[in-house]
Amino acid sequence: MRDYLLLHLVILAWGFTAILGKLIELPAVDVVLWRTLLAAAGFAAVARVPGKSLRVPRAEARKMLAVGAILGLHWMLFFASARLATASVSLAALPTAMLWCSLIEPWVDGTRRWRPWELVVGVVIVGAVWMIYEVELRYWLGFTVGIVSALLAALFAVINKQLVARWHYGIMGFYQMSGAFLISMAGWLLLLPASEGIAIPSVMDVVWVVLLASVCTVGAYAGYMHVLRRLSVFAVNVVYNLEPVYGIVLAVLIFGAREYMSGAFYLGAGIIVGSVILVPWLRRYVQRG
Repeated sequence: MRDYLLLHLVILAWGFTAILGKLIELPAVDVVLWRTLLAAAGFAAVARVPGKSLRVPRAEARKMLAVGAILGLHWMLFFASARLATASVSLAALPTAMLWCSLIEPWVDGTRRWRPWELVVGVVIVGAVWMIYEVELRYWLGFTVGIVSALLAALFAVINKQLVARWHYGIMGFYQMSGAFLISMAGWLLLLPASEGIAIPSVMDVVWVVLLASVCTVGAYAGYMHVLRRLSVFAVNVVYNLEPVYGIVLAVLIFGAREYMSGAFYLGAGIIVGSVILVPWLRRYVQRG
């Protein structure tokens, strides 16, 4: 019971990231810049507690830095999506990562093929995505950015799967956050107008960014790895798919009328979330057959 409670708290923390993305007034790139810098320091401390060394072979370090760069791009686009639309819209796009995973994984992992039932679920998700575009056309740009963000999240998950078994999560977190920091720094340098200096965060921005880096990044990732060792992947995936549900509910509770969408939006989002939740059960059924 404690493991399931911890897992739900982890997913709740991840769902809260879109809320923090709206609360923090800094530009999206700056948010990721500070988040990754603080998280890298946090993961370095976590790795040192059990006496793990941060020194790894250069080839492995480059891989983890590259994977972290993908994660950094995902976060920048995710926060940009929340700014361009609403937290609910950005969260509604997130579950499409399952569809992207189904399409990407066979290319990365040559041991498996596309499964017909996954593609059928993907078609259902595409239909629900089209429904959201139809009823919330005013947020088409934010939703599109959110879908690209979900694509990068899927790419991160598929590639990262190859590294999880080889390294302590503190070491992986340190290098991946460092890679995300470097890509966000590059984005910050490219987007910073020549006439402007460094944006100075307000007191509340500092509070929200520290919360984002500590609780929603380092703490949530550590909790996730803990329960992954004790619970089945099936059980973890089912609960993980509740992230947009938690996030959208939190957005409505915190922001109120600004987050209210049409009934058709919630129907489309519900179809997407329901389809993603159904996938692990459907996979289990097919494997039994």
